[in-house]
This record gives sequence, structure tokens and C-alpha cells, in this order.
Amino acid sequence: MFVKTHAGALVGIDAVAVTVEVDIAASGLGLYLVGLPDNAVKESEQRIRAAFENSGERMSGRKVVVNLAPADLRKEGSGFDLPIAVGILAAMGRIDAAALADTMFAGELSLDGSLRPVRGVLPLAVRARREGLRRLVVARGNAAEAAVVDGIEVIGAGDLKECVAYLAGEAAIEPARAAEAEPFERAATRYEADFADVRGQAHAKRALEIAAAGGHNVLLIGPPGSGKTMLAARMPTILPPLTREEALETTKIHSVAGKGGFEGGLMTRRPFRAPHHLASQVAIIGGGQSPRPGEVSLAHNGVLFLDELPEFGRSVLEVLRQPLENRAIVVSRAKYSVEYPANFTLVAAMNPCPCGYYNHPTKECTCSPGAVHRYMGRISGPLMDRIDMHIEVTPVTPEELAGAAPGEPSAAIRERVMRAREVQRERFRGAEGVHANALMNAAMVRDCCRPDAAAAALLARAMERLSLSARAYDRILKVARTIADLAGRADIAAADVAEAIGYRSLDREAWGR
Repeated sequence: MFVKTHAGALVGIDAVAVTVEVDIAASGLGLYLVGLPDNAVKESEQRIRAAFENSGERMSGRKVVVNLAPADLRKEGSGFDLPIAVGILAAMGRIDAAALADTMFAGELSLDGSLRPVRGVLPLAVRARREGLRRLVVARGNAAEAAVVDGIEVIGAGDLKECVAYLAGEAAIEPARAAEAEPFERAATRYEADFADVRGQAHAKRALEIAAAGGHNVLLIGPPGSGKTMLAARMPTILPPLTREEALETTKIHSVAGKGGFEGGLMTRRPFRAPHHLASQVAIIGGGQSPRPGEVSLAHNGVLFLDELPEFGRSVLEVLRQPLENRAIVVSRAKYSVEYPANFTLVAAMNPCPCGYYNHPTKECTCSPGAVHRYMGRISGPLMDRIDMHIEVTPVTPEELAGAAPGEPSAAIRERVMRAREVQRERFRGAEGVHANALMNAAMVRDCCRPDAAAAALLARAMERLSLSARAYDRILKVARTIADLAGRADIAAADVAEAIGYRSLDREAWGR
């Protein structure tokens, strides 16, 4: 008997439809899997046989051929266990084949027949809806994640026996329901960390507010213990809350990477990724033999924090240049090419020298000028050009720690950031993929960042004295535009340009020499 059902394969952060065709021949023995399956799919035969045995089912004693179409698309992962198993049972007559016609399946079978969650269920649910299917059957642990997609019924089963009983009409399973919008909105602004915890550091907090308002990349440079990591960890708390569309896109990336399991099925807060400086190039960018999103994509719509920036490998840092510019990363190999979104805010931190005390107000630096210069030279000029703001973080004195009142809470800063972002949304209405000043292209900079005469003269002098590149020139204008937006000014004033130039510390000729 011939039957077919539906599954999905992941390509990048999206899924493509896969038809599982099962045919039981009149003669012959064995189970044959065709359609370019990888090792995990080929091994499903043993899992399915054991699951049948332990679920009270019997494998057909005749030749069973399973084709995964289209046959030229490589099928990876253990999520094909369930669609293959129910396809075989339908071909054997245990399940009515009509029950599979409008249903997609995804799940890994344990040897005892229980269903385990698999990665990428959210894009599979999106694909099932686009294919016009009515229902998606997954492991119970994946049900909440898949249920966030409207327009498709999601059934979460605990094991193969329960799934077969449901498809045969012998048992009922209540469809999973998406989380309500109100709890999502409350959770989107609930953070354990808060800028109120930061004492002093008014200059650095002001700079991070500007960075959050315009989506600008930031480098924090200062001695050990000055609060760089503490400040960076609080950056997500002043960013606008995730919209439901952003949450869906961000959750898809984490689902494909196998990092799902969020309460209510959706990520509610902007991601904050802080990879160790020993992370490999593939871990940061993504790819691999079975391609997965890297840290730059896991930080999409959030913050990528690189602590001890000069300690990262030179090749790792250089591959950041393309996603910082294009807000996406394309992983190309001989047999595949996938694109992952990477629209993140980069917050990097570093010491000013190997010993950490160059330019320290009270402690003496023990490094030679050459050592400081070599240390700073670990970060290339092109990468530094792509970082909009260079912020010097000075140590907080004991008196400031003991006597300073609690700082301004993140909620108050976030309100100002959101007002500035609203101005930018109106400015870029109709410009696809541009919603913040940092995303402007050269033409937009010319149209939207017109300084007055005094500001233009000041910027011209800074360009000459600091020997700034054309890219740095544009980035100063973008930051000045954000400063003006925070102040509610339509035009860029000289004070805005002066403050933006002040956030280019490492462009000073005397630094590190």
C-alpha cells in the first residue's frame, strides 16, 4: 500500500516542505530510506523498530520503502522519526491514510516510544501554515513553541501510542494554545538587572542611552573593575521591548539553533549574548557541517557583548565586519548556502593596555608605549571604524560608591529611548529594513543628517585634526542625529556634533602612543 504524509526540513532559519512517501511492496524484506537522508535520519530505522515494539505495534514483515521528497534536498536531524513512523503505520492500515493528508509531523522517537522535542519547530509551524495544512503534530515539549503561529492546530503528543490513538480517533488531545498578549508585554520589560544599580558613571550611561536610542555599536574602554561589564549587561534593559513580530523572528533563530523552551513559546526579552573570547569563528558567525546560527544571529534584535575584545582571535574579529555592515550573514559552502539575520547592537569592552592601567587616574601603567600600541593594534582599523562610539569608562571612587544615590532606573531611560525610536520610525517610514539611525545608508545620511553651518565647520576641523575616515564621518553624523532626536530637535546643532566627536576616543592621535 502507498501513503504519504508531511514533514519539514530546515534551511537557514526557515523550513521547506518535505513529503514522506511510504510504499509497502508485495515482495521483499527490510526498510529502505531514500531521499538524501543524513546519518541521523538513517538511524531512525532502529529507533522506529524499537518504538513499535515497546508501543504494542508491529513492523511490517515486507519490504518498506520510504522516500523523502524532494530527493535532492539533504534531510538532517531526528525530527523525521515521527512522520516516517506514522507513514509506515498508515501504509500497514493501522491508521487511516486520510488522517495524514492535512497534517505535518515532527518529533524524535525514543526506544520506549516516547516523543522527544526537536529543534526548529517554530519555522516548521510557519511552513505548515503556508502549505495550507490544518494540523501539526509534535512532541509535547514543542507544543507551546509551535502554538504561537496562528492559523494552524498544534497537537502535542507524549508518545507514539498516544499519537496513534489520536490519529485513529481512539483518544482526544486538546490543541495547544498560544500565550496571551498581556503576559508577553509585561515580561518584555521585566529584567533582574537595572541601571539604578550603577553608581556614578554618568558619562558612560549617557553614551549607552544614545547607543540604545540609535542602535549604535559601542566600545567601552577602561581599567579592570571600572564597571564595563556591569554597564554592558544592562544595555538590553533600556532597549525598546520586543514587538511580537520581532519576538517571533528571534525565537525562530533560537529554535533552529536548538535553544528553545521559552515560557509561553516566545522569547519575551531582547537576547544578550556574551561569548567567551576563545569562541571559534564558526561559533561566532555560524555554519558548520550541519549549519547552525552563530552568536551574531542569536543576538539578532538584541545585544552581542564581546568582553576583552583584543583577546578574541584576529580572524574571529575580522569576520564581524560584514554582519556589522549588512546586518546579515551568508554562510556559503560547496553544497549549500544559507543566510542568517544578524541585526544586533555590538557592545565591546577592553582594557586600555596589557596591564590595564593606561590613562588610570591613580594607578601607574607598567606597559611600554610599544606594548600599548601593539595591544591596541589587535583590533583592526576597519573594524574600529564600524564601531560608532568609543567610551572611556573611568573607575568609580570609594566616596562615589558610598555616597551616591541610586542611579536613574532603566524604565525612565527606556522611555526616552522609545520616544527617540518613534521619531526614527516616522523618519524612515517606507524604508525597508531601516528603523534606527545606525541603519541609514549613505543617501539617507545626506538627506537626514544635515548639520547647520557651525556644526559642519566643527566636523570639518575634527576630520582634519583626527584624520577620520569617510566611514567615521558618517558615523559621527548618525550619532549626532540620535543626540538631536533625544533632545527633540529637528536639526543637528554644533553641540550634537561636538558630543558625537567626543565619543570617538580611539581616533585621537595620542591614544596608545
